[in-house]
Amino acid sequence: MQESSIPANVDQLLVAVAEQSGNTQVSLFALEKAGNNWNVKIGPLAAGIGRNGFAALGEKMEGDGKSPSGVFGLGQLFTYADTLNTKMPYTISTNEDKWIDDSESNDYNKYVRGETNAKSFEKLKLKSDYYKYCLVIEYNTDPVVKGKGSAIFLHLREKADETTAGCVAVSEKDMEQLLKWLNRDAHPIIVMGDRLTLSRQPVR
Repeated sequence: MQESSIPANVDQLLVAVAEQSGNTQVSLFALEKAGNNWNVKIGPLAAGIGRNGFAALGEKMEGDGKSPSGVFGLGQLFTYADTLNTKMPYTISTNEDKWIDDSESNDYNKYVRGETNAKSFEKLKLKSDYYKYCLVIEYNTDPVVKGKGSAIFLHLREKADETTAGCVAVSEKDMEQLLKWLNRDAHPIIVMGDRLTLSRQPVR
């Protein structure tokens, strides 16, 4: 990963790295900038990604079962909890909250509360705890390109070897540790990919 791929105002960095292409279980590190150095503050944590591993740079597509590779912002946090120990902005999820994954919809890869004409979407309040803490990974959000993938989150998983449809998933204990550390004012981002991709190619 080239240092120039990280914006100058970023002081917190999550790195989700697979040892080899195709791996679905990855290591997640939390790094904090001090001067010109990056120091590991948390990790490595065990995380699951897409059931088909990481997509190559720029090749993530809707429904491919892969997590995107690249550098992405961390956006809104959705939660079932009334209060959270975090410095990230959060929204308490309701049954009306959804993230649109219908690539033909004008709301594709967007958050909607209430009615939508989209034919398919992810509910942000589930019967399970997967989205108890659900942090938006800002992949394909600005601009949104239809068909390039949607609803990429950092969320919970229930079993140690679980994979996702394209998100990054960690245990509840690890998520709570990350949320306590994350600070919106530090402009946190996440870097995702296999070790070869991150070491040899510029990630933008």
